[in-house]
Amino acid sequence: MAVTTAVLRELHRIHVQLSDLRDRLARGPRQVQVHTNNVAQQQSTLKAAQLSVKQTKMAADKKQLDLKTSENKIDDLKAKLNGCSSNKEYQMFLEQIAATEMTNSVLSDEILEAMEKTDQLEVVVNEAKTNVEAATAELAKCQKKVTAEAVVIRTDIERLEGELTAAEKELPIELKNDYQRIIRSKGSEGMSEVEGQVCLGCGKQITLNMLNELLLSKPTFCKSCGCLLYMSES
Repeated sequence: MAVTTAVLRELHRIHVQLSDLRDRLARGPRQVQVHTNNVAQQQSTLKAAQLSVKQTKMAADKKQLDLKTSENKIDDLKAKLNGCSSNKEYQMFLEQIAATEMTNSVLSDEILEAMEKTDQLEVVVNEAKTNVEAATAELAKCQKKVTAEAVVIRTDIERLEGELTAAEKELPIELKNDYQRIIRSKGSEGMSEVEGQVCLGCGKQITLNMLNELLLSKPTFCKSCGCLLYMSES
């Protein structure tokens, strides 16, 4: 049986192009997934920032409630001063008022710090919102691009598969099983040019007998890598 170099070269070309197109088609969903993961990550960051704001505000509100309670306590203690029956009792109330006022001073400082921290965290929340919006926009842009490219790629794949079917009809019947086996196993890498008596698939030199078979258009497989060989145009 004989098979022309032109047929094998055409088959290899089609397989290489199909492999590239299928890789590109597969990359599209992966690219979308990367952007989807980024959106999820930015949303998680936003939720964490919002939670920090909420917790800080709750802590500040509790301290303000404690401060109000403590201020009421001071008012109550001051009212009791007028009813003291002894200097000792009077002094005790004064000491309690002073201690409570000291506690209130600390609470006031902590409330102020919490309010300042809340303001800082609000800035972080706004930045996180901006990042979520940007990531969401990039995801939509990527989805649109991938969808449009997929239409073109599938059209090209369909066209090449038609070309492949036509080209495979040129193969000798006796070669088809071995050809299909190597393509199933290695895909587009199952075929290789021979240039200067070297298989370009593995870089190993072929024998003179194999070279002669190629020149006689006989189906020849590389003994090193198993590729179906064909002569280079050069």
